[in-house]
Amino acid sequence: MIGIDYIKYVNDQAYVVKRELPITKFEIKGAGKLNMELVQAYRDWMGCDHVLRNQTHFMFCETIEEVVEEDNWELDAN
Repeated sequence: MIGIDYIKYVNDQAYVVKRELPITKFEIKGAGKLNMELVQAYRDWMGCDHVLRNQTHFMFCETIEEVVEEDNWELDAN
């Protein structure tokens, strides 16, 4: 998906997926390994805080923090 962010849930945690890129973009040529330092650098450059992975893609995400409700508030009477 290009240009469209979406929400993905993994183990009851929600993430906003900002970008998906094929794993092959991060392979070290001829070594058959992934350059995880490049993955981390790209994550930081995108302003993301988490990377998810499936069999074909890395998903660069922002974590959606759980909301904490506070019951100690009052309406201003003025």
